[in-house]
Amino acid sequence: MSTPGTPAETGAWVRRFHPAPDAATRLICFPHAGGSATFYFPVSRALSPEIDVLAIQYPGRLERRHEPCVENIHELADLVVEQIRPWLDRPVTLFGHSLGATLGFEVARRLESEGLSPLTLFASGRRAPSRYRDEYVHRYGDDALIEQIGRMSGTDARVLGDEEMLRMILPTIRGDYKAAETYRMRPGSPLACPISVLTGDDDPEVTLDEARAWAEHTGGRFELTVFEGGHFFLTDHAAAVLEQIRRVAAGVTAPGAR
Repeated sequence: MSTPGTPAETGAWVRRFHPAPDAATRLICFPHAGGSATFYFPVSRALSPEIDVLAIQYPGRLERRHEPCVENIHELADLVVEQIRPWLDRPVTLFGHSLGATLGFEVARRLESEGLSPLTLFASGRRAPSRYRDEYVHRYGDDALIEQIGRMSGTDARVLGDEEMLRMILPTIRGDYKAAETYRMRPGSPLACPISVLTGDDDPEVTLDEARAWAEHTGGRFELTVFEGGHFFLTDHAAAVLEQIRRVAAGVTAPGAR
């Protein structure tokens, strides 16, 4: 039997930039709205070979740009779970930012329903699944949508300066916003796994109360870390975020966490 990790075996959905076949645990990363797996390339580089890092590549971007975007988080979670099954041969930690945090939550629910509890769910830059806002960014015209993504600072400045490229990826960004804005959590038990929430103190998308509400979604340990910054605070605090991931993967609990 061959070992997971060759391009044919990772397939369209999984990116494994720095294979670490001897690592004791895996980190599975979920991108934000409009983001791609390459957002987590620096994470993979920093954590390998200690942790085997996988990043999910959603349809509709980069080499999958000709595939239709999945505009429903529940459907996307079902698809992702099927794609990561070959990689569940060792303990996994889930990390998602923004849209990816909600997706990570839904993936964790599905895994736990099968008796496969993650080590921890990291939910970054996203309000709790039970907290909703009436948002309609996905209905904006192209110019207003471009202005919105510029404010969020999550898109490469080179892309924002290339109108042709930007217009090309707008349908994918719009589809991701639709998935995030139309998401509604289905009834179910809290997760058994711990949840570690990361948020920026100046994030217009998440209030501190909305971030704290993640505590309602776990019967395990809950930890909230507040960083200075806006929605993409994690790019300015990469070292601290990586240290939290390392600590969790090693099974060490932070002081004061419950």
